[in-house]
Amino acid sequence: MAIESTLPAPPALITNDIVVFGLIAATLALIFWLASGPTPVWKKVFAWVPALLLCYFVPALYNTVGLIDGENSALYNPIASRILLPAALVLLTLSIDLNGILKLGPKLLFVFVMGTLGVVLGAVVSFQLMEWFWPAAVAGDTWKGMAALSGSWIGGGANMVAIREIYQVDATLFGQFAVVDVALASTLMATLLFLANRAQQIDQRSGADTRAIDEMKQRISEYEAANARIPTLTDLMVIVGWAFGIVAAAHAIANPASAWFKANAPWSSQFSLDAPFVWIVVLSTLGGLLLSFTRVRRLENAGASRIGTVFLYFLIACIGMQMDFLKLADRPELLLIGVIWMSVHVLVIWYAAKLVKAPLFYFGVGSMGNIGAAASAPVIAAAFHPTLAPVGVLLGTVGYATGTVIAYFLGQILRMMAGQ
Repeated sequence: MAIESTLPAPPALITNDIVVFGLIAATLALIFWLASGPTPVWKKVFAWVPALLLCYFVPALYNTVGLIDGENSALYNPIASRILLPAALVLLTLSIDLNGILKLGPKLLFVFVMGTLGVVLGAVVSFQLMEWFWPAAVAGDTWKGMAALSGSWIGGGANMVAIREIYQVDATLFGQFAVVDVALASTLMATLLFLANRAQQIDQRSGADTRAIDEMKQRISEYEAANARIPTLTDLMVIVGWAFGIVAAAHAIANPASAWFKANAPWSSQFSLDAPFVWIVVLSTLGGLLLSFTRVRRLENAGASRIGTVFLYFLIACIGMQMDFLKLADRPELLLIGVIWMSVHVLVIWYAAKLVKAPLFYFGVGSMGNIGAAASAPVIAAAFHPTLAPVGVLLGTVGYATGTVIAYFLGQILRMMAGQ
């Protein structure tokens, strides 16, 4: 038996990366088509099963049963992680309207920022509590997985993947935290959707001031009517050109920059500044932010962030390819870490909203703007009123710009707590 256990695993059925790429593309298309609700049955299924979860799990299933070999495929590295990820960061950040965000009002921004603080505090509190009462739960590289999860809960999937690459999180550990992410974020979203239907009664009971929301509805309706357009071929080519052009520039700068830090600043390794990928992520995000101050930001009206999201979902599927289902259930304690973590976030943002007498809408979109980012925050915002959906987009895109940086430094804190 000992001899048999050392035998290599049988080769995957599909080893051609071009075929694997086509399989992943077809799988994503099928998932999103079914999620659109072509029949009442599928509409009910996807009311309970998030499409994002299937984008992780179906490719993981392919890998687990031996249909593909995700760990040895070139689709993730370099194609997905080194090209599609930074391109997604560019397109998801160039649409940020800082002036529009400031016009949302100080109360909403305060609640949103406190939600981010709640995520940071939640990570520290959950790690410390588990270290006291269940040390094995946070032993080893658990802090790396928590850093990646914080990238998702502050920014979004692209930030989570970026942190995963920066700290080299094991694929299985990343998959386990992805399960925690989807499970708790979906639970929070379902709770907020339930509360949204009772927002008026809750706001009346709490004495919240809702006048700013009414003004916001009017302003957003006028903006959308004046700027929305059908994208042309030129629009799409320009969007792709900016995305991959900045990615190319980031790669060109990353290698010499990281090499300089490695040769001249020995301390830089503690902050991963000697790793080229860190520079690729930082420069791509910075490039997108700089574009947001120019006329290039108008490409968002032609769907820049949607193309970025397409890149992101291919990236997520390529990560799923590296998961092994048989190892996902090995660490149920990670779910307990997530529950403590999420509870701290909710308590902090609830207290912040209560402190400034903010309406329930601020609490809901402020929380989901962090936890769900631009993918889920608009859903929560629209549950209060359809014209408020762009507010969720605005807050969600702030996370794309800040999530990687904040999660990176939170990872440094967790690393010190873990004694590494």
